[in-house]
Amino acid sequence: MPQIHVTVLKGRSEHEIAALGAALTTAASEALGVARDVIRVTVTECEPDHWFVGGESMARLRAAGER
Repeated sequence: MPQIHVTVLKGRSEHEIAALGAALTTAASEALGVARDVIRVTVTECEPDHWFVGGESMARLRAAGER
């Protein structure tokens, strides 16, 4: 049973997260040739203060208009 784990920055809508889960399920089903009902998708949200790009937090980058 395939397990896909994705981490996204906090702030996405429930609709966006549900769409991501559905799209990943479809992609894995097609790529692996397995039934959709055996695929598991976990989406974890991360606070922008805890997500770093190039050593800078996404919270700081967003505040500076860089992301």
